[in-house]
Amino acid sequence: MSNRVKEITRIGVFTSGGDAPGMNAAIRAAVRTALYHGKQVTGIYHGYQGMIENSMFDMNSRSVSSIIQKGGTVLKTARCMEFKTPEGRAQAYRNLQAAGVDALIAIGGDGTFTGAEIFSREHDIPVMCIPGTIDNDLNGTDLTIGYDTANNTVIDAIDKIRDTAASHNRLFFVEVMGRDSGCIALNAGVAGGAEAIMLPEKDTAIDELIEMLEHGADRNKSSMIVIVAEGDKNGGATNVAKRVKEKFDYFDTKVSILGHLQRGGAPSSADRVLATRMGYAAVNELLKGNTRSTIGIRGSEMVTTPLEEALSKKELKLNEDLVEIAKIMAI
Repeated sequence: MSNRVKEITRIGVFTSGGDAPGMNAAIRAAVRTALYHGKQVTGIYHGYQGMIENSMFDMNSRSVSSIIQKGGTVLKTARCMEFKTPEGRAQAYRNLQAAGVDALIAIGGDGTFTGAEIFSREHDIPVMCIPGTIDNDLNGTDLTIGYDTANNTVIDAIDKIRDTAASHNRLFFVEVMGRDSGCIALNAGVAGGAEAIMLPEKDTAIDELIEMLEHGADRNKSSMIVIVAEGDKNGGATNVAKRVKEKFDYFDTKVSILGHLQRGGAPSSADRVLATRMGYAAVNELLKGNTRSTIGIRGSEMVTTPLEEALSKKELKLNEDLVEIAKIMAI
């Protein structure tokens, strides 16, 4: 929390890193809350890249009409290597100054947060971050924007796959996003009734997985679904399926990689409300003098966490109760 409250007249809003359903709802809330408080708003296209390339425009209330229901981000997003250099950040700051932007709201993941924290310290510009990522792998919040929608997308896919798997006595390996975090795999696996879940945080040996599958076969299961997070240590769904098939051929084995469809689609009601609350809170925190923090939700309450603290705590733990529940529900 800054001790010196700067007078803010124009807030810049941008999205960065991977897109997530609900980002548009956060943009809409931030813009309209700022306007409500008599502040001007600048939209920045393509995240940090847009700052460097001076791709900015004035936003008004109509700029964010009819976007709350849309997936992706109307402000676009990009990864920017140039912003990682002092020269790139200096150019971005000059462009922001020329546009009259004296505070920023950044919507994205940990890469976005890292860039915002460094930029704010170097150039003394207030910044508030909003966690937008389907992976739900950020500290300082129970939930990130896009996570609920991605889960619902995966569950819908699992339900459809289950129909065809049961019709043909098939074993499906379904790969979901999660390079470092198994949150989507775990929650969608439990909700979708998966027989096994492979997580980056857990070492599940192929022999152990086969033992679980054989147990299901012994109980005459007509089909089975294994959820594999893309970051699983066994190398993803294709490799896991190949290794299992070499030792266990009871079922016809298929692989389905859901890929980027998990990021798309209209945001769920929960994500729209969460994103709106976060966009509203981000503006209000900036106007109170808070800076270099991230907005989060704990229980039902909105909270803030200093970026330095949020970025230093990398050890995010899975819900061990849910891991145990997943095993019991698969019997």
